[in-house]
Parts: sequence; structure tokens; C-alpha cells
Amino acid sequence: QVQALESGGGSVQAGGSLILSCGISGNFRQTASMGWFRQAPGKDREGVACIGEAHEIRYSRFAEGRFIISDADDRRTLVLQMSSLQPDDTAVYYCAVDDSAGVCVLSTGNYEYWGRGTQVTVTA
Repeated sequence: QVQALESGGGSVQAGGSLILSCGISGNFRQTASMGWFRQAPGKDREGVACIGEAHEIRYSRFAEGRFIISDADDRRTLVLQMSSLQPDDTAVYYCAVDDSAGVCVLSTGNYEYWGRGTQVTVTA
């Protein structure tokens, strides 16, 4: 079983920055991919960024240039650095693990293990 626990959410003013972290525990394959997703009220869950075993990275268009995904602690920590935040970034942010991955993809259906999410609120 794989467990993912997000932290770092909160309220920030528009234009500000925030760093989210996710601690990952349990057993996962060497080839696992990890990603960040978000869901705003009334909207579908969408991919933000992912990072694969070979440290290839994929960003959604809204995230590219503003967000940075990285891992640390032998892939036991997943980090999302967010800058230039705007109210449309308000959402619950989730980290997830795809334990059957080769190259990471930003598709929710590919990820087997999910954290509970952390709320990010961007105020004007």
C-alpha cells in the first residue's frame, strides 16, 4: 500500500507564492510516476504536473512557467513550487502515485494512489 500526505496549503494573495509538499510512504516500483492534480469547485479534477522515474517532467499549460515540480528524499517527497498565483488557482491540490508508469502522464485514471488533498486559496 502506498500512502501520500499533502501539506503546505493555505491562503495567499494574488501574485504570491506557495510551496506544497507530499510525503510518500509504502512500497512502489522503481518505475513509478508521481504527479500533482487539482480540483476547483464545480470543475473536474485536472493534472498540474508530473515527474517520472527518469525525472522527465510534464506540465499542464496553465502551470508551465509558473509552477515547478520536483522530488527529493529518494522520491519519498514530492514538491510543487507555485508562483504568480491567481484566484483561478484556488482548488484542492492532490498528490498521486502511478505505480505502473513508464513515462508520466497527466491523466487522473492512471494514478492508483491519492492523498487526501490540501486546500489552496488565492485571494484578490
